[in-house]
Amino acid sequence: MYTPALKTKYKEEIVPALMKEFGYKTVMQVPRLDKIVINQGLGKAIADKKLMEVGEKELSEIAGQKAVQTLSTKDISNFKLRKNMPIGLMTTLRTDKMFEFLERLISVALPRIRDFKGISNKFDGRGNYTLGITEQIIFPEIDIDKVMKIMGLQITFVTSAKTDEEALALLKRFGLPFKHAKN
Repeated sequence: MYTPALKTKYKEEIVPALMKEFGYKTVMQVPRLDKIVINQGLGKAIADKKLMEVGEKELSEIAGQKAVQTLSTKDISNFKLRKNMPIGLMTTLRTDKMFEFLERLISVALPRIRDFKGISNKFDGRGNYTLGITEQIIFPEIDIDKVMKIMGLQITFVTSAKTDEEALALLKRFGLPFKHAKN
């Protein structure tokens, strides 16, 4: 049966290294990557409905599973926004798809960013990390000739880590290229 390389790396290398580094007594204390949430805000889709369809197709190709529309929760007249209008897309990756996406992100997509010097190491205080990407064209699944509009997206790594320090150690061991990290 197929298992992603990063999943194997987590079990065989990352878990023992984190147990040694933080002095965990059992394997269950070791932080793990629970899910990756990919989110794309498409506020401009209020005026152009085709943008939502194209965005949904692109995000589904990037993630490897279908993206769902997110709806507005209230009316905002200044933005010509009504309640329950589609304003974004999201998809949640877990288990094998999550590890495959992370592997593609680290080895293929991030190195394609122009003038890339690493990603910032700002966490949310609860052991989760959000990475903002300005152009969806860094992913190899996107055909540049068919892109209607350059759109950004956010990738949130949800971990079971109790502190940002543990989450940073976990994500660094997976191979995320952080700028001048502490370790």
